[in-house]
Amino acid sequence: QLQLVESGGGLVQPGGSLRLSCAASGFSLNDKAIGWFRQAPGKEQEGLSCISSTGGTTHYVDSVKGRFTISRDNGKNTVYLQMNNLKPEDTAVYYCTANRYPYCGGYLSSPEWGSVWGKGTLVTVSS
Repeated sequence: QLQLVESGGGLVQPGGSLRLSCAASGFSLNDKAIGWFRQAPGKEQEGLSCISSTGGTTHYVDSVKGRFTISRDNGKNTVYLQMNNLKPEDTAVYYCTANRYPYCGGYLSSPEWGSVWGKGTLVTVSS
């Protein structure tokens, strides 16, 4: 069974940090681009960041650029999202998804970009 499992969410104060993990089971992430998305209560899902299969290309949306860092360890079949300087508006359920292909192109515009999705991890930023 192909699965992605996100972990690392929790409650953090504004200005704090969290590192999310996205671990795959049943398949290898090594040849796949991985994207991170989030969905806040009452809002649409939002694409945040993407990393190519080799890690050589990364992309961030403006709202997280400079605060979030995506990385991957193909040996551990895991992708990470380091989140610093968290703000209350970052409160959301965070999801990772794997593309069929090694590249990030289209991850913000194509509803079918992600072929496998995790169930999400909740991040709450509050004092």
